[in-house]
Amino acid sequence: MLRAARWEVLPPGPYPAHMHMALDEVLLEQVTAGQRPPVLRLWSWVERALVIGSHQSVSNEVDLDAAHRHGFVVTRRMSGGGTMLCEPDGTITYSLYLPESMVAGVSFRKSYALLDAWAVAAFKDLDVPASYREINDIISPRGKIAGAAQARRRGFVLHHTTIAHTMDVELLPRVIRIGREDVSARGVRSADKPVSPLSWFTRLSCAEVAAHLQGYFMREFDAAAGALTADEISRAHELVASKYATDAWISRLP
Repeated sequence: MLRAARWEVLPPGPYPAHMHMALDEVLLEQVTAGQRPPVLRLWSWVERALVIGSHQSVSNEVDLDAAHRHGFVVTRRMSGGGTMLCEPDGTITYSLYLPESMVAGVSFRKSYALLDAWAVAAFKDLDVPASYREINDIISPRGKIAGAAQARRRGFVLHHTTIAHTMDVELLPRVIRIGREDVSARGVRSADKPVSPLSWFTRLSCAEVAAHLQGYFMREFDAAAGALTADEISRAHELVASKYATDAWISRLP
């Protein structure tokens, strides 16, 4: 079903963290309304960010003093899952927006592996020893390369995956409160998993790996190149101001 669709690919866009969160909502709305075909969007990070899941508590997940000291913005996405550490020239993220009918007959758990299978194959094409671990991790024998999350709305799917290209693995437990005591009784906690960045396995830069992923997807799915419209960008800016950059959204209790 995935290959039967006519996919569109949006190349890496350099936006602040809150804007990326808003663009996910806007593009899911566009695909749901039939204004776009199924879409792959590649992200480019322009600031350090800690991206928490929709069902997480900031106080449980983030050491705010350490995060601010290291220059991280805290943002909340519309999907579930754990906290992701993202950095310019160190992180690759992609989103898929598609009808739920395209993963019909596949369990929710198995849909993660199905939607990330092309990325695993693209990494193997670079001689990275990648494989999938349920429910939502791309891994190497040395640890986690990438993690995925989903949101489903009105019969449509947002699936996005964040890939560690380069990372100071010792920074992760300083800014994310993995393994520390709960501050709030509410919220899903992030799992403690060793990370193995792509740079351990390839000499390609973050931008070069992103270009490889884009090209691989376009070839495998016979996808067409696309671009964000002025209206979509304007709508995303509105959502940043009214929702994604507000403390009411970021610090809300799940």
